Amino acid sequence: MTRYDVIIVGTGHGGAQAAIALRQCGFEGSIQMIGRDPNPPYERPPLSKEYLAGDKPFERILIRPEQFWADKGVGLTLGETVSKIDPQFKEVTLGSGERLGYERLIWCGGGDPRRLSCPGAQLDGVHTVRDRKDVDKLKAELEAGANRFVVIGGGYIGLEAAAVLRKLGCEVTLIEAQDRLLSRVAGEDLSNFFAEEHRRQGVDVRLGCQVERLEGEDKVTGVTLADGETIPCDAVVVGIGIVPSVGPLIAAGAAGANGVDVSYTCHTILEKVYAIGDCAAHANPYADGAVVRLESVQNANDMANTVARAICGDPQPYDAMPWFWSNQYDLKLQTAGLSINHDTTVLRGDPAERSFSVIYLRDGVVIAVDAVNRTKDYVQGGKLVKARAQVDPELLMDTEVPLKEML
Repeated sequence: MTRYDVIIVGTGHGGAQAAIALRQCGFEGSIQMIGRDPNPPYERPPLSKEYLAGDKPFERILIRPEQFWADKGVGLTLGETVSKIDPQFKEVTLGSGERLGYERLIWCGGGDPRRLSCPGAQLDGVHTVRDRKDVDKLKAELEAGANRFVVIGGGYIGLEAAAVLRKLGCEVTLIEAQDRLLSRVAGEDLSNFFAEEHRRQGVDVRLGCQVERLEGEDKVTGVTLADGETIPCDAVVVGIGIVPSVGPLIAAGAAGANGVDVSYTCHTILEKVYAIGDCAAHANPYADGAVVRLESVQNANDMANTVARAICGDPQPYDAMPWFWSNQYDLKLQTAGLSINHDTTVLRGDPAERSFSVIYLRDGVVIAVDAVNRTKDYVQGGKLVKARAQVDPELLMDTEVPLKEML
């Protein structure tokens, strides 16, 4: 049985950055990455944007050229899963049955797309957007002539997919169960703006709608809502969140109800086993004390850096400010901080001009900023978030005063 100093499970952003950061920190031991994706590490955000639209070929979304990993002495086991962890003997068992030993294990398993539970959910033509294979199947639908799409889910993935499909000339109906878009991550000002923008771009946005079933014999032909209406379609895109991929960790004794629980240095309760990225539940200092999972490149990368420092003997708590972004049409949404438990929102600028910000406060403290086509507000607002600045809402509204002057 082969043993490695570090095994990294997952070849997404977190896994790739963990390997890179270990080498940058001077780690000279053996590193083996194991990923169920058959491709070398690549960026995931462009999948629902530039890659789906055909604006970027796959080679341009690789995190590093494939040769980079060999040059850095990082082994890649691709197209393979980890089915079991034995923390006592420090071994992992692959789906193929092969066993590998480790001194330290970094779990970056991410998550699986949450599936619809209604009748017809398994029909051909029902797509998710999580990896290259998913998007290649969706692109094949387009090349075969699919033109009528129903997008289920009004979060980032659903909205980005809807925007690209409209750009490609498709008819798009977007269905959201909640009464507004982006309900988990944004305030009403931003939700309303994006609903109106998508409608202006020709998307039929349906809010507060429940899907009853998907129609079709072998391939989906329509989506029937709870009120009985059936929307004809050629294909369906489902973007309703992810289910954290942590089964082997929990089976091995790790704690976690929503993902896997980790400490401020991203350590699980299993000896020398870390978890990072989408699947790692942690007490985030920007979340008002709440335990959260953050599904973002920033979180994956910064957690990877935290683990690398810990392994290399320089443990530091994970305290990076969360940030996110989303591109839809010609709109660039940039978010700094977390708006969890905010009690005040300030609208800075005019949404009608398609350049504005929404600033969130809790107990008078700036905790998050959503900036639409307003990069300066995003950058300067992020500094207010980091500083836990207390600012008069009336001053925040004044677009004549740069946010940097409010520190």
